[in-house]
Amino acid sequence: MFGTSGVRGTIGEEITADLTLSLGRALGSERSDLIVVGRDARTSGEMLEHAFIAGVTECGADVIRIGTNSTPTIARSAEWLGADASAAITASHNPPTDNGVKLWTSSGRAFGRDRRERIERRIRDEKYEFAAWNGIGSIQERDTYERHRQELRTSVDLETPLSVVVGIGNGTGRLTADVLADLGCTVSTLNGQRDGRFPSRPSEPTAEAIRPLRTHVEAVGADLGIAHDGDADRMIAVDGDGRVVAGDTLLSVFAREAAAEGDQIAVPVNTSLAVDDAVAAVGADVVRTRVGDTFVAERCAESNVVFGGEPSGAWIWSEETPCPDGTLAACKLVELVSRRGPLADLTDEIDGYPLRRGSLRTDHKRRVLDRIEAPLRAGYERIDDRDGIRVETDNGWFLIRASGTQPLVRVTAEARTDAEADRLFDEAMAIVEERADLASAPDRA
Repeated sequence: MFGTSGVRGTIGEEITADLTLSLGRALGSERSDLIVVGRDARTSGEMLEHAFIAGVTECGADVIRIGTNSTPTIARSAEWLGADASAAITASHNPPTDNGVKLWTSSGRAFGRDRRERIERRIRDEKYEFAAWNGIGSIQERDTYERHRQELRTSVDLETPLSVVVGIGNGTGRLTADVLADLGCTVSTLNGQRDGRFPSRPSEPTAEAIRPLRTHVEAVGADLGIAHDGDADRMIAVDGDGRVVAGDTLLSVFAREAAAEGDQIAVPVNTSLAVDDAVAAVGADVVRTRVGDTFVAERCAESNVVFGGEPSGAWIWSEETPCPDGTLAACKLVELVSRRGPLADLTDEIDGYPLRRGSLRTDHKRRVLDRIEAPLRAGYERIDDRDGIRVETDNGWFLIRASGTQPLVRVTAEARTDAEADRLFDEAMAIVEERADLASAPDRA
């Protein structure tokens, strides 16, 4: 039920009011007294929010509704309001047809495996602790937007206010524009009105999707641009020349700044070796995790892990918050540029390697992964199977893994030359395509 980032899927198919009611009942039955509930701007959000709250209160837990907010605001609100957990009704960067639920602990960390499995068992076994008529939970409303705004204002100190364009993409990332304006920056926004249909661009801020932002940054001479996904847990950066900063490059910039000698940085297995080089330069080390901010956050809970991030745009500063916070990342980046100079110069300091990413759409992603393991183990010696299959070679690596949120098998390859990166990527994709054909026709396998 839980992917790499909560329960997620298409409305009316994988995600229904009935399922969301069950999730609320399961959480309310888990000895939870107070739950914070919020949602992103999706058109299906209010329906699912009502169903979830009904389930929670039916099992005796009280609810604080905080309305439409970014997922980081919802996650962090549990601690601010003294709640046992919080729930975000969101599908993050997925298309408007999708929605879902992501659950957070009292400290703002995503539910770990044990708690996710307990929720799943209750739903599977329909084992709910319904309250008596006089024990049904209460519902109240609070606003934590300004609390988050204040926390962010005090988390950074700009040497020089900058000119920043924020691409909100009709999502819930307005907080970034407000905080940067509070800090004295000259801020303009693109598509700042909330609209869960995402009419201006896809929720996922890919380089192609944010082309208007790139053009605008360059045209007005802004210092940099910021783009968020639908629920603003991700942050993508654009330099002053309108170029999108590659996720691995931005991860390297953040990691090098956050780490010191003896520290560790948590990154997923699909991360570039450029990050290893960047942190090694300051005497720090990289530890790798499964793909997904949940797994990165778990490693960030360890005392010597000072920062964690994913190339997809999720960034976690361990001492400040255990959840990815796109607005915090935007503020940290603006602070860094104000102190160190243009973003383009900072990224030029990172030595990158040719990296290839692609995916194959399939309804049989788990079956495909099962069928590629044997041939890969027969052909290669250095295999890491903690999340999909990562193959190490003398001059590079490739990773084949099933997406945790979409019907995709993702392929990533990196090498020290373009030709070798192309070769590894093509080889991996060929294996996936062959096994996908077999998986879709089991009788021929």
